[in-house]
Amino acid sequence: MCRSSPWKWQSLRFEYWDEPFPEAPAPAAPLVRCWLRRPEALRLESPDGLVLHSTTGINDSRDGLYVSSTRKSWLLPPHLVSPVYDGSGLVKRRPEAAYGEPGFGNGRFSAALDPVELAGNAPVPLEFPGSNAVQVEGPGVVEHEGRPALEAVVVPTPAYHPGDPAAPLCLPGRTLVRIDRGTGVCVASRSLEPETEGYGHWLRILGVDEYMLDDLFVAEPANLTDVRRHISWDIPA
Repeated sequence: MCRSSPWKWQSLRFEYWDEPFPEAPAPAAPLVRCWLRRPEALRLESPDGLVLHSTTGINDSRDGLYVSSTRKSWLLPPHLVSPVYDGSGLVKRRPEAAYGEPGFGNGRFSAALDPVELAGNAPVPLEFPGSNAVQVEGPGVVEHEGRPALEAVVVPTPAYHPGDPAAPLCLPGRTLVRIDRGTGVCVASRSLEPETEGYGHWLRILGVDEYMLDDLFVAEPANLTDVRRHISWDIPA
């Protein structure tokens, strides 16, 4: 499930809290409203509609990137390459691709959208079970904000390598995580250790694969004529 996010959705509308909650967000807790369209488009608003961040380069030329002639610059977006699936339709082994989610604030925001760091790109050899990224305890099915999710307590091992070492999904010790079954997004994380009990996040999914125009993500909307508005034509005397 944690490897499958890039192939489960292309656009997501959600609310994000950069703090954990046992059951539901506190009414006064600060949040951001988010619109994300893969691969690079992201818009963030405050609860009162103030734009906090908006992608402005989604239509920029990529000539400079390709001229660099590095192997990484020619990788395809994940949804254009085929992974290896298991019998239940989840990704067993991820191919080489141009992974990476837009971020804001810290690396945990991006990691929650594609929580592959909890599983790794592929299963570990049966001879080395200790090389899994995390140990999983007590997995179960729960409901998160009206959507089915998987919940478990995870403990990172020496093989755990977060995308952003300064903002991992789970700190040393026990962490409770929830993975949305429909999208593969990590919708909640909460450290269970007393010294880091305030570490984690909460995410509420509002819409999946909705159509999103470019105007939603650029700094200024396209200068199109509103044909519903009368255009006066003044003829000089």
